Amino acid sequence: MDKLDDSHIIREITPLSDKDCFYIADRRKTEFTYPIHCHKEFELNFVEHGKGLKRIVGDSVESTSDYDLVLITSSDLEHCWEQGDCHSPDIREVTIQFSSHFFDSLINTNQFDRVKEMLNRAKNGLCFPISAIMKIYSQIDTLSEKKGFYAVLSFLSLLYELSFFVDQARTLSSSSFAKIEVQSNSRRIQKVQHYISEHYQEEVRLNQLAEMVGMTGVAFSRFFKLRTGKSLSDYIIDIRLGYAVRLLVDSTMSIAEICYECGFNNLSNFNRIFRKKKSCSPKEFRENYRKKRVLI
Repeated sequence: MDKLDDSHIIREITPLSDKDCFYIADRRKTEFTYPIHCHKEFELNFVEHGKGLKRIVGDSVESTSDYDLVLITSSDLEHCWEQGDCHSPDIREVTIQFSSHFFDSLINTNQFDRVKEMLNRAKNGLCFPISAIMKIYSQIDTLSEKKGFYAVLSFLSLLYELSFFVDQARTLSSSSFAKIEVQSNSRRIQKVQHYISEHYQEEVRLNQLAEMVGMTGVAFSRFFKLRTGKSLSDYIIDIRLGYAVRLLVDSTMSIAEICYECGFNNLSNFNRIFRKKKSCSPKEFRENYRKKRVLI
């Protein structure tokens, strides 16, 4: 089996104390030098005038536009913003970190249903659209100027406004990489997703899954696409790739070993699919990702 290599993982220690609701850092910069890291606190990160930055969240690697807003609520999801192709002389970054216990007394109330759903979905990292950024821009722009109780009220309002854009936000990291259990409102989809997560290393057949939930293959295929937004084959590939990327990052296994360990039965096919989905080869991804990473 694989040998895990944790020597490069950095877990960052944040300045957030037990008596603080949240911590905010509002700064101007010309470059991003902080390494890939993870931390137990939830984080909302806003970047302005950062076009061309390389944003890494889990196994998602993307080039950012002029404005970028991402929410991360998993303690084990590695992330960072790298310089990439950004040449802006005046980048603004607003980072808000808050405890997972911040909403303990509110999270199960009816009034916070939207926020709760957003926080759950953000375990994989959520990237918000420009419409959401424009909606909350004035709030995030002035949040660092507010003090005490009024700062908390503004932050709660900001999160609530963002929760209306959850359906428009993009999920960044795959669940299999982020080690997050996939949830669905459909029991039949849950049953199939659980089976795939347990048997992704094996051959998974459409008719086998359809029988499992009492449907024909054609009907199940349409039902699965409707409920998940992906075809069954694409979903299985994404699950396998997530596990493969996790092994690339955390283990010393060879690329060929990872290929077969994650259910791909052909190395050249694995390399082709990987490059198509990640815009680089498995070897390039491993080399680019493997930096010192920190505990906040």
